[in-house]
Amino acid sequence: MKAVVVRQWGEPDVLKLKEIPSPVAGPGEVLIGLRAAGINPVETYIRSGVYPQLPDLPCVLGGDGAGVVEAVGDGVEGFAVGNRVYVAGILGGKITGCYAEKVVRPANEVFTLPEKVSFAQGAALGVPYATAFYALFNRAAAKPGETVFIHGASGAVGLAAVQLARAHGMTVIGSAGTDDGMKLVLSQGAQHAVDHRKDGYLHSVQALCGADGPHVILEMLANVNLQNDLDIAAKFGRVVIIGNRGTIELNARSAMMNELDILGVALWNCADDDLRLIHKGLIAGLENGSLNPVIKTEMPLADAALAHAAVLQPGALGKIVLIP
Repeated sequence: MKAVVVRQWGEPDVLKLKEIPSPVAGPGEVLIGLRAAGINPVETYIRSGVYPQLPDLPCVLGGDGAGVVEAVGDGVEGFAVGNRVYVAGILGGKITGCYAEKVVRPANEVFTLPEKVSFAQGAALGVPYATAFYALFNRAAAKPGETVFIHGASGAVGLAAVQLARAHGMTVIGSAGTDDGMKLVLSQGAQHAVDHRKDGYLHSVQALCGADGPHVILEMLANVNLQNDLDIAAKFGRVVIIGNRGTIELNARSAMMNELDILGVALWNCADDDLRLIHKGLIAGLENGSLNPVIKTEMPLADAALAHAAVLQPGALGKIVLIP
């Protein structure tokens, strides 16, 4: 089969399309013929060798994908050849990542893909939607009637959070860096969108919240925004850090005076039982139409390096997926 293989850590050009042996499903595993693979920023950090958890080399990256079951290993129940499924793993590993024509995954990382959901959309679920769900509900304990401010709401995780929060009965404010991005955020259910290119945009967020400020803030770039988040959050508010690319100096008095919680999110810390419940919730949302992954770009598997460069560019408008 064809797969994008990493033999050394480095820049995007280390992603090489190669012919490698097809994987075989062992006990408790499922072999899937992939129709789409999701590109996530975390995979660019792994590829560059700076991530805290690195697979062994050589490896095939990609935790997220969607396709059709081709074989099931001994002891696997609930899946049969021909089933439409999506894969939601945290990291790729030796010849089992989703940047490939086929993937083998433990059965507990494989989920039924509703008929109305495309394979490209299925490949957008694992990291973005599970992260957004985990951040909002498991970590921040977001409640109906509260206001959430989502930084970078036009990206894959941001759009997932917009849809989830709105379905949960929250008031949603999202930021984006382009006019098209703000239109997209509003079209996906946010009541308000602000332009984070403009000075003072956080004052607009605070004004939209009245006297309080947002009860929950989802932060995608903490090293830039975290102090400002603490300054505008409502009393007893929760700031959830989903993304960070450096260090920051904080005035802790901001958190102290309003008794704010600063919460980190790393999806690999989510307990298996919680993760199963998260995906049950996601599948229900897909089936009832409240969740609808937005695909920005579909690219051929050979363009994995271009996809890795694109996923870190500002102005995201949904998900980038590879098509084997």
